[in-house]
Amino acid sequence: MNMRHLMAVALAACVCAVAQAADAPAAAPAAKPAAAAPATPAGDQAAIAQYALGYQLGREISASDDRSQSLMEGVRDGRAGTPPKYSEQDMQAALQKLGQQVNEQRAKVAAADAQKQAPINKTFLADNSVKPGVKTTASGLQYKVVSEGTGKQPKATDTVTVNYRGTLIDGTEFDSSYKRGQPATFPVNGVIAGWTEALQLMKEGAKYQLFIPPNLAYADRGPLANRLLIFDVELIKVDAGQAAAPAK
Repeated sequence: MNMRHLMAVALAACVCAVAQAADAPAAAPAAKPAAAAPATPAGDQAAIAQYALGYQLGREISASDDRSQSLMEGVRDGRAGTPPKYSEQDMQAALQKLGQQVNEQRAKVAAADAQKQAPINKTFLADNSVKPGVKTTASGLQYKVVSEGTGKQPKATDTVTVNYRGTLIDGTEFDSSYKRGQPATFPVNGVIAGWTEALQLMKEGAKYQLFIPPNLAYADRGPLANRLLIFDVELIKVDAGQAAAPAK
């Protein structure tokens, strides 16, 4: 199975899971505890990955209605080269409708998450703004100077090398160059808006703590959507560089 096939199976699993969530009238009962898995044998990692994808797909559809059998039937027919059960036009129309349902479900989930997070972020920023040493810029970025630097101060077109640690409000760490054992290097204007603004306040050697609201971070995009992000940042080096496209 090549990478294209692996991606197709993974996509099918994701679409199936989201579609089930959209159709489910209520939460499924808790699953019985799984039996202990046998030790993983040494062998072909590609074969293990393929099995894992197949197992995940099977688990995702196990609690769905009888229409899940149509998915497996389609997989069998596709692999065997059998003429499709439905016309190409009907299949394309059905896939477009499913894609629309998936997007609508994602939009509902995102809206609900944004509504839930908004008051949490607002309260945090209000409380944090009056803490000693915390400053708030016109954009809404909050920062605290841990220690000032004495070196060069970057411009938006420069490239910087930094060490950093990123956490959520509850302290959950989602990224850390310290853990990777290697600092990160990137254009100042090639990262989220909160970073671009904060870096230009710092000088080489400085350590700041940043409190970045969602509109200056990832807004409603990706796994960190609607989240207020906290970064401990150490500016190590500034190099003159060319402008980069802003982060999307």
